[in-house]
Parts: sequence; C-alpha cells; structure tokens
Amino acid sequence: MTAEPVIDQQQARATAGMPATTGMPATTEVPATVRASLSPSRAADFKTCPLLYRFRSIDRLPERPSVEQARGTLVHAVLERLFDLPAAARTPEAAGDLVGPQWDRLVTEQPELAGLFDAGDPAGTAEFLRAAAGLLEGYFAVEDPRRLEPAEREALISAVVDDELLIRGYLDRLDVAPDGALRVVDYKTGGAPREAFEARALFQLKFYALVLWRTRGVVPRVLRLLYLKDAEVCDYAPDADELLRFERTVVALWQAIEAATARQDFRPRPSRLCDWCNHQALCPSFGGTPPPFPAAAGSANPLVDARSRPAPPEADE
Repeated sequence: MTAEPVIDQQQARATAGMPATTGMPATTEVPATVRASLSPSRAADFKTCPLLYRFRSIDRLPERPSVEQARGTLVHAVLERLFDLPAAARTPEAAGDLVGPQWDRLVTEQPELAGLFDAGDPAGTAEFLRAAAGLLEGYFAVEDPRRLEPAEREALISAVVDDELLIRGYLDRLDVAPDGALRVVDYKTGGAPREAFEARALFQLKFYALVLWRTRGVVPRVLRLLYLKDAEVCDYAPDADELLRFERTVVALWQAIEAATARQDFRPRPSRLCDWCNHQALCPSFGGTPPPFPAAAGSANPLVDARSRPAPPEADE
C-alpha cells in the first residue's frame, strides 16, 4: 500500500504531551505506519470482557441477531431515510410509512433477519413493526426533524493515533451549527439510563469525539444520546483535556489487546452483561471451553474489521 498525504491538524497537535496523531478522511488510504485498527464496539468488548473480544474479533464466531437488535437496526434505518425527505415532510406519519419498506429492505440485504420470526407467525412480525413504530413516537417526543439538517448520517469516520493505530466508527448523525460547533447524536432504542449501559454508550461517543477532534481540529460541543423508548435526552460536553486522556486510554487498551493476543490469553470477566452474551456455551464461567486459538490470529490483516458493515445499533446496549 502506498501512503498518501493526510490532513495534519496542527491545532489538535498543539497540546503539550499529545501522542502523535494523524487525522484522515474515510476515503484516504491508511498511512503505511498503521498496523492495527480498533472500533468503539470492539474496544468496548475488550473493556467489558476480554474473552468476548476474542470470540468476536479473533475467532469471529457468528452471532444470531436478537429481536431487540433487529428492531434497533430498523429504527436507525428509518431515521436515516427520514432526513432524505423535505423538511416539512418529516412527520410522525411519514416515519411510520417508512417502517415496512425499510424492514423489507433490511431482510433482503441481511437474510438472517428473516429467521427471527416463523413463516407462519405474521402476528409476530406485525407486533415487531408496531414496536418499532412506537420507538419512533419516542423520537418525535424529544426532537423535531423538520428543524434539523444533519451534516452527516451513518458516516464512517477515522483517524490515526499513536502513529500505528487506526480508530474508526460509524456515526448515527452529526449536526454542524452555523458557527461550526459539532453535535454528535446517537440513537438508543433501549431503556434509559442504566449505569452499565450508559458508561458504554458514552465511551462510544467519546471515541467519535476523539476522531472528530483529530480530523477537524474541533472538540464536539455536545455528545447527545437520544433514548427513544423512554423519550429522554442525555447530553454530555467533552473538553480537549478529557479527549487527550481518553486517547491515551484507547492506546493503552490496544496495547493490552496486543499483549493478550501475544499470550493467547483472553479471560472472561463475568458481569450482569453475561445475560445478553451469545457465547455462554463456550465460556469457562458457564462451564464451557473456548475453541482452540486460531493459528493465524497473529498474522491476519489487523486492518480488516471483523464486521463487514456497522455493528447492529443495539449491540452496544
């Protein structure tokens, strides 16, 4: 791979003691110095349970989507398409009209979603779609999309930190004010706010904030979580010092992942989040045995993410 010029954010690098960082748009080739990548979902996996990280990122074990994850994916798809409409047409009725067509599209693109409901259970599918429509009502209770013109939706953003690590992720939505202020918006279809999940959600948004700071030289003014089920809004205002500390945390986290990979030692970390894990049958904490460590784990391309598309929205809740 031939390295191409990247954007040098002098303003972002001016902070004393800052690790070497290169900003880059998603379409720019990765600099030759980069040898690893990390997404907020995979970073959060390792923080939550190192063995979960191994199952998802190294063993790449399949996971059947849950009804809750599928509903979250559907609601995100509807909200993305809603902003394709003229501002005056972004009504609750218009959003409701998008639910069925967007579900049909998702099932066509991801056939595994069709297996969530028995072919002879149209009532189950109908209830699923009604529940998704109910979450959209929660969205309109906290926000009026007719007054918004998002700058980006479902956008892949990326930056290089510490010269060797590419951090990247998909934004639900980015709003840019006339004065250039940034607001990162993330839709959550789970309940709000539970401490364990709230911390993970804010970790994800700080990840995005760090990328935006590095690529655009601007610290987002607001990180916003929209909890649609409960029609609640959680705003958080980061600052440059906090993002600098967070960057060091991300680098240290990747170093811990590298060390665990070298030792082939990813231990389970039991918590109440285990109730939602797909891999209990293979986990020692539940009497299981992990599969043999993949022989090619150390030689696989570290820039190839385990996912071919963004993680299901509710995977982080």
